[in-house]
Order: sequence, then structure tokens, then C-alpha cells
Amino acid sequence: MPLVKLFARQTLTKPINLAAIQSKLCNIWSTKPNTTKLILTRVDDWTDESFQEDIYVDIRAYGKVERTREMVLDGMHKVQGAFKEEGLIANVRLETYDGEKYFHVPPKE
Repeated sequence: MPLVKLFARQTLTKPINLAAIQSKLCNIWSTKPNTTKLILTRVDDWTDESFQEDIYVDIRAYGKVERTREMVLDGMHKVQGAFKEEGLIANVRLETYDGEKYFHVPPKE
């Protein structure tokens, strides 16, 4: 799970412990912290629709063969549980991508 974008309202007063959440997500997806990037964006507002979440979680993940629909959905429920353990109600979205069409240029050391 290389990229986890977290969106929370500016007015959310609950703490968001990125290190603790990252650790939990690494355990769920069997990844390492250097491949599981969390980015938190605070927003002024969003449309409520029918959900009353504290945080919107948008995950982009490599679409491996072993990541079946059932396995991914189970993992997504575990992600929700990880946020709940941190006192946050999460609305989780996950999108997989084809690794042959993925490009990344990290900063030079």
C-alpha cells in the first residue's frame, strides 16, 4: 500500500496519530513503513452525503494477483477498525493500479 491520503476537516479536534496508524496499516497489509506513505490534508469542508466520518481515507495500492476482491475488502474493514482504535470514524476508499503503468521519481540522496 504505497500511498494513503487522509482528509480531515480543519475543525476536527480528535488527534490523528500518523505514526500509530501507519504501524497498524503496515500490519494489516504486510508492508513496511518506507512503502506505506501517509499524507494528511486538512480541509475546510466536504459534502456530507450520507456519511458522518471523521476522516476520509483514500488508498492507492498495487494490484497484485493475491490481492483478490475478498482480501482487499477484508483489509479495508481492518483499516476502518484501525482508525476506530484511534478514536476516529473512517470512510475508506481503495483503488488498485497496474504496476506496469506506475512511475515514481524520489528525491536524490
